[in-house]
Amino acid sequence: MKKFTKALAVLSMFGGAVFGTQALSEPFKIGICYDLSKAYTFATPQVAQAAQDLAKLVNMKGGIGGEPVEVIVRDHGNEPQRGIECYSKLSREGVFVFDTLSTPVSLAILPRAMEDGRILMQSLVGRGDAVDGTVFDWVYPVGPTYWGQAANDVAYIKQLHDGDLSNVKVGFVYFDYPFGQEPIEILETLSEKEGFELELYPVPLPGSDQAGVWSKVRRDKPDHVIVWMLGGAHVVASKEMQRNRIPMDKYISVNWLNEIDIANIGNEAAKGIKRGTNVVGGQDVALYQEIMAELYDKGEGTGPIEKTQDVFYNTGLAMYSIMFEAARRAAEQEGLPVTAMSYKVGLESLEGYDANGLMAPITVTAEDHGGGGKTRIEMWDGETWVPQTNWISEYADVVWDVVKESSSKYEQ
Repeated sequence: MKKFTKALAVLSMFGGAVFGTQALSEPFKIGICYDLSKAYTFATPQVAQAAQDLAKLVNMKGGIGGEPVEVIVRDHGNEPQRGIECYSKLSREGVFVFDTLSTPVSLAILPRAMEDGRILMQSLVGRGDAVDGTVFDWVYPVGPTYWGQAANDVAYIKQLHDGDLSNVKVGFVYFDYPFGQEPIEILETLSEKEGFELELYPVPLPGSDQAGVWSKVRRDKPDHVIVWMLGGAHVVASKEMQRNRIPMDKYISVNWLNEIDIANIGNEAAKGIKRGTNVVGGQDVALYQEIMAELYDKGEGTGPIEKTQDVFYNTGLAMYSIMFEAARRAAEQEGLPVTAMSYKVGLESLEGYDANGLMAPITVTAEDHGGGGKTRIEMWDGETWVPQTNWISEYADVVWDVVKESSSKYEQ
């Protein structure tokens, strides 16, 4: 397949060439405690499938340091107690790296992981202040927090207005529960700093009734609308925007907007819509093409190929590339077996890592467990996503002030 040679370089980062002839020993395990049945099913099947495909690919190349890798997938239904049960059961089975892809479950597991000395990965979910590694030493929200994403959205809007936001009005349409509310403090802080007017538009769950919100948006006439919603709520929003004759190019979504949403909106109707993202979409990615050649072309993919043609599948590849690369580095630097402590060393040695162009480059340190928080803005042009910015991480001082203020209040 195209770029096959380049794709092979991606797999070399997992150390297969060094250890490929060694007999595989006990597996390095990652516990995937996901909501596969309720609120997060718009994304979790794709992410879980990507994790399992990547594990297969790594094992084909001899594992990590001679050890196979295993991802153990369990459903918690977005219920904190079931998430705790998943964590406890897998902990007893020797798992010390966990991912939940759920803010409520991540919040429930976090104090236990901190006490037990186990790694809690929480990319794109969970506590925004957990990027502060001086407080949350076992928690790694690698990737952009919602605070960082919102700040980057404001930076993009500022770019559109030649660096002056003093006469700009920004609307914020959000699910009225913690996920949606999280960016408000950052937006209010930046509104005061940059002088733009901020209008808040809460949307009641599940997001099926947005008529009143978008009628108010029409009357208020914001120049841009930052949107913190999920799944089908984007489709409802687009219909209300059309009804109220609000141009689609005002819409800037959180990262949870995918190709299925675009198809449901309509390729042409969605022209101009924007999203923030920390991963590259589409199939022109070396690691994706390697998986197609080695697994799906041979009928050995984990699930339906249709699930791979989605930015959330690429999100899963990015998340688990980070996790496997950290394990490879742990084996290389600290030896075998990989332990929770050596895994921390591996994570905190990631510098400028982008999985060969799959995602925004990350640098994880003992102080910054988020990796730098870079995103870019993309716009749908009717056929594909077109980048509007480079990878950016703006207003870092403002974001970290909020992080430090919040993390200082954490009591274990």
